[in-house]
Amino acid sequence: MPIVEDPDPRPSEGSDPDGSDPFENLVLDEEFVKGAAVKEQAGRTRMLAARWKDQPPVDPGARRTVLDPTPARPRRRLRRAPAPVDAWGTPRRRPREWRAPLFVLLTVAVLLAALNIDGLRDWYRGAQDGLPTAAPSAAPSVAPETAPPGSAPPSLAAQTPTVDHPWAGSPAEGWPAGPDAIVLPAAQAVGAFDADQVAAQLKLVKDFLVAANLDPAVIAGGRPETALDLLDREQRDAAVRGLDHPDGTADATTLFSRFDPREAIQVGDVRVLGRMSVEGDGERGVLIHTDFSFVYALRPGPEAGRPLPSSKPSASARPAAPENSNAAKPVAWTVALAEEAPGSTRTARTVVRRADTYRFYDPARYRTNPKKINFEEFRSDVGNSACFVVDGFYHPQFEQFAAPPALPGRETPHGPAVDPYDRSTPVPAPEPGADPACGTVSRS
Repeated sequence: MPIVEDPDPRPSEGSDPDGSDPFENLVLDEEFVKGAAVKEQAGRTRMLAARWKDQPPVDPGARRTVLDPTPARPRRRLRRAPAPVDAWGTPRRRPREWRAPLFVLLTVAVLLAALNIDGLRDWYRGAQDGLPTAAPSAAPSVAPETAPPGSAPPSLAAQTPTVDHPWAGSPAEGWPAGPDAIVLPAAQAVGAFDADQVAAQLKLVKDFLVAANLDPAVIAGGRPETALDLLDREQRDAAVRGLDHPDGTADATTLFSRFDPREAIQVGDVRVLGRMSVEGDGERGVLIHTDFSFVYALRPGPEAGRPLPSSKPSASARPAAPENSNAAKPVAWTVALAEEAPGSTRTARTVVRRADTYRFYDPARYRTNPKKINFEEFRSDVGNSACFVVDGFYHPQFEQFAAPPALPGRETPHGPAVDPYDRSTPVPAPEPGADPACGTVSRS
């Protein structure tokens, strides 16, 4: 193979005119070997160099080293991916992945609708009436009263009360609950009683109100033994007659809040709003005035909606009292009859307002037990209870069991509608010889 680049021509022997050997003084020692540099290129290098003189190499552009910078990827515009095809080019059908999530959403929606069937019914009725459905609005919180209010509580958006939300649409949603709602005024010396004695009398009255109106066993139709033990002997005998033999002259509901558990069952706590005050009565002792409204949330019992026996009371619908007592009979009201609506979770509310006056005689002038209660006067006003049914229980009416007026036990309400939450006016005193009024309530 020819050499492209020959090294320097070798000196030929005898070229020197003197005929001396040019390598005579050449010493091939270790230093010469280390210092020698190889100038001759490899055979392939010389071959490629000779070829590239006439045909320079062309860069194919497909190779890069690890030291070359990574080229930036071009941005893709949003576009639909090509439809998948099979081996013969026929488009394949995409699997319908949207079906499973859709079925899950539909199942959840059906379950939520089943759990809130009453809210769904209200929404449907509102849509039928062409009115926008109002969002549930909570009633404002109300502190215990210290003076008579100037007006009735504001109206709230109409809502259907249920077992889960028994106070929906009621002003009582913001009222205090339980015994703590009965706040005692500051005790001061009055007449023959010092401040400590007045404080004990106020506590005795509160204990009676709690035992008569807030005890769950009494509300469920039980016998109010604790409340009876706080009454003076004559007052206790009259109350026992109303419990054992209720009639037109003696009815336990004038003192005790009781419901027949076969018809109505309490739901949650009792909302209470009212006030208490003390007044001196000269030589006769001390008067304690109370005015409280008790609101009961109730669900239907196993026999709810059954016809009730009608029994009109006489002029005095209260337990017998001493002749000198000015006790008044209650004024009963019932809700207006509504069309039948199914739904066992629906609840009703009964509003009981009691305006009572308790007397504590001066033990130095009267033979009395200072640790027992005597009534000077008591009045009650009931919202949502059957009229003219005297059996020692309140009988609330549930909308899902509303009966037409023609059925026995359902007296036809009459007169203007009354707001049972309006505490701006006193409980009216009954007229002597007149029957208790039976009207309608504007809300419950």
